[in-house]
Amino acid sequence: MTGHLAAGAALLLALAVVIAGRWRISRTVRRLDEMLARAMSGGFSEETFDESRLSALESRLGRYLAACALSERNVREQKDRISALISDISHQTKTPVANLQLYAQLLSEQPLTPQGRDCSAAISAQAEKLQNLIDALVKTSRLETGILALHPQPGAIAPVVERAAGQYALRAAEKGVALTVGQADGTAVFDPKWTEEALCNLLDNAMKYTPSGGAVTVEVKNYPLFSRIQVADTGPGIPEGEQTKIFGRFYRAPGSYQAEGVGIGLYLTRQIAEKQGGYVKVDSAPGRGSAFSLFLPRDTGECGQAKPEM
Repeated sequence: MTGHLAAGAALLLALAVVIAGRWRISRTVRRLDEMLARAMSGGFSEETFDESRLSALESRLGRYLAACALSERNVREQKDRISALISDISHQTKTPVANLQLYAQLLSEQPLTPQGRDCSAAISAQAEKLQNLIDALVKTSRLETGILALHPQPGAIAPVVERAAGQYALRAAEKGVALTVGQADGTAVFDPKWTEEALCNLLDNAMKYTPSGGAVTVEVKNYPLFSRIQVADTGPGIPEGEQTKIFGRFYRAPGSYQAEGVGIGLYLTRQIAEKQGGYVKVDSAPGRGSAFSLFLPRDTGECGQAKPEM
């Protein structure tokens, strides 16, 4: 009888230990959950100052969050300073660049030797390149710092495609490149102004690398989650090893230094796409041209969902 009582007492004691252990675990998990919830809401502060491991964890979490907040503030301040600096540079260079373009035009209207005409054309081209670089830097910095916000809204894609293609019709004709707009019907959620900017960057890139006698095609294809605006060209193509790099800021592929541009158009296009829930991809290979695709979400609830395999 005594043995049964002892066994029962031991069982009850073991059960009590298990219950107490689970209670402590539950309390610890609850406190950790509360700590993380306060951290996510930005209201975290240390509440316990003892020698327990949980208190030590709370202290480390507090230090980590403080360091993260400081780092975020520093990054934000640096971006603001860079944005302000670029805006100042843009403002200060506007008049000199405009004067360079004016004087180059006036010079070209004078009787010049062939060498003088070449120099005048070079001055004009470089002044325009400088202005384009400044404009692109200003747009990029303002997008990155949130000074310029995109306002995606449901709308038809065709008007944006037609306006963008219309801007390059004359350039295509002068270069001898066939610019074709295919099927353009479709709807998506996007900012018309900035999406046109992104599409113009893709068209500019295609026109830049497509030789005379080649072709550039723009078309829209609709999928359940996204609508795709594709700009395909018959240029030299891009090696696979370069395809992940071309969307970087100021990146110029080897062998492209003779081409126009400053290497920021594709970077700006990617920024525009991502800020309205879309993305950009390229399908290319040396010798068979390139196809750049701008994907736009078809409704606001699709932002952030998995990208479809195309």
